[in-house]
Amino acid sequence: MGSVSEVFQHLMNGLTLGGIYALIALGYTMVYGILKFINFAHGDVLMAGAYIGLFIFDFLRGDSPLGAWTVAAFFIAMVLSMGLTSLLGMVIERTAYKPLRKATRLAPLLSAIGVSFILSNTAAWMFGTQSRKYNYPFDNTSIHLGGVVITPHQILILGVSLVMMLALKLFVDKTRMGKAMRATSLDQETAQLMGINVNHIISMTFAIGSALAAVGGILIALDFKVYASMGMMTGLKAFVAAVVGGIGNISGAMLGGVLLGLLETFGVAVLGIPQGLKDTIAFGVLIIILLVRPEGLLGKMEKEKV
Repeated sequence: MGSVSEVFQHLMNGLTLGGIYALIALGYTMVYGILKFINFAHGDVLMAGAYIGLFIFDFLRGDSPLGAWTVAAFFIAMVLSMGLTSLLGMVIERTAYKPLRKATRLAPLLSAIGVSFILSNTAAWMFGTQSRKYNYPFDNTSIHLGGVVITPHQILILGVSLVMMLALKLFVDKTRMGKAMRATSLDQETAQLMGINVNHIISMTFAIGSALAAVGGILIALDFKVYASMGMMTGLKAFVAAVVGGIGNISGAMLGGVLLGLLETFGVAVLGIPQGLKDTIAFGVLIIILLVRPEGLLGKMEKEKV
């Protein structure tokens, strides 16, 4: 397997990748927890958030050299992107999903696929099919700790991911709005009878999930650039992470994202899986989970009443 330093190197790489998957997977799992359907447009919401962040950051940054202002401009752009992408998520929910709540489960799924194509094709039409580079807001020179190489970008991903996931967990577990979300997830009709505005809760769920997707998109884009179809594969793999952890379970989405990132990294480094086949790891894991434990690692088996 290699030296101890190599193991720690792969561990660091896997955790940073897994942190991004976890952020995006949270959007899938929150929406499923409330509405019991998969929002397959979530990956393209990620792409929209990355574009919004890119344009705002470039505007704020201007020609400024790397320094305190470029770092501040980056985080301002991230926050504004989260806000605007939240609005996009709420608009999508109101226009494409809300009218179909009483329809069969297939209808909102098809609507989500339609929204996905609309978003990606609109982005390609407006911004072209060429990828755009996200300039680092800081010096990304590698830091050597023993035999492990860490970049400031990796530290940023780990820090932002941890803060976002902890904030969401505390929000859902400790606040009145979070309790209302959990009640709506358990039983919408009963929650409504108890005075909870279910429509407001659903909109807020889409807003939070979209904001987290925007953060994930920006963090990915620093390494892989921004382009119209960037959300497709990343979104699918984040969906796999949500299923692995137990879709509908917030802690499960976090665990699934981190686990998938580690499996991808160690799969390439240790098992010798070619880079070109790296994406197959996620879907292989998905098949295994569906066969062995379809409810996911932290999910609970639901029995349908006849």
